[in-house]
Amino acid sequence: MTTLLVFHPDCTGHVTPAGHPERPARMGAVLDALSGPGFAALLREEAPLADRADLMRCHPAEWIDRLHAMMPDEGLVALDPDTHAGPGTWQAALRGAGAACHAVDAVISGRARNAFAAVRPPGHHAERTRSMGFCLFGTVAIAAKRALDHHRLQRVAVVDFDVHHGNGTQDLLWDEPRLRFVSSHQMPLWPGSGHPSETGAHGQIVNIPLPPGSGGAAMRRAYEAQVFPLLEDHAPELLLISAGFDAHAADPLAELNWDSADYRWLTRRLCEIAGRHAGGRVVSVLEGGYDLQALAACVAAHVEELMEQPNHA
Repeated sequence: MTTLLVFHPDCTGHVTPAGHPERPARMGAVLDALSGPGFAALLREEAPLADRADLMRCHPAEWIDRLHAMMPDEGLVALDPDTHAGPGTWQAALRGAGAACHAVDAVISGRARNAFAAVRPPGHHAERTRSMGFCLFGTVAIAAKRALDHHRLQRVAVVDFDVHHGNGTQDLLWDEPRLRFVSSHQMPLWPGSGHPSETGAHGQIVNIPLPPGSGGAAMRRAYEAQVFPLLEDHAPELLLISAGFDAHAADPLAELNWDSADYRWLTRRLCEIAGRHAGGRVVSVLEGGYDLQALAACVAAHVEELMEQPNHA
């Protein structure tokens, strides 16, 4: 088995206003970073469109229809001050959710060891009936619910290391006892949620605020002390990652100081836990990361670690 890369050209068709940090060039930077000979062994597949049934595990039908009706035939519309939609946005968002679900299917079936979904727009800020923070659908939450409800897994974990709190994933998985959700994020920072007191309906959510100006050493201590023991205790059958690379020191939207070596370390440690409990099954989905050079370097390090993981029985 090998590592699966899921993507689709439609993800570049989501256009944002000039100067917007979540721009089509992000997709080019990611795919260019994964185009060299070191990534020749990747299994590359195009993302399908998400099934409506998968979307409805997290978003009500009325909201899906209302959001679809907001999509313009030309030009751009603002869904909120940060989140915009153009003629290609709906297809891109459906490809994103479809990519995550496709990756879950491939990894659970054993067709791939692990997977990375290189998609945009991101998803972890989208709440049940609210698109926000560049996000339309709760991509990782949708994939997690597919693993639980379609594949009948009993224990799933989601780790979100984007620099911003995964408020949407938290909202969508608030009442899901079969799942553990961990978000590390800078605080204070938009969207303002993610306090440690936010623990979910079943105590299954853990939020780890990191102070502005802190770096990789602080992150490593927090994960060693809080995240890894929780994951070992939960023993997930599948580990999902909301892979935001905007905690990098070069990123323009935040003030954490991680580097690509920190992402490599964190990816390796999460994969090791998945190796002990989940047969190595990891599905990672791209979230943030807005400095193109840093994004490319961090994605390359992340995917290299996925590819280096051993096959598990």
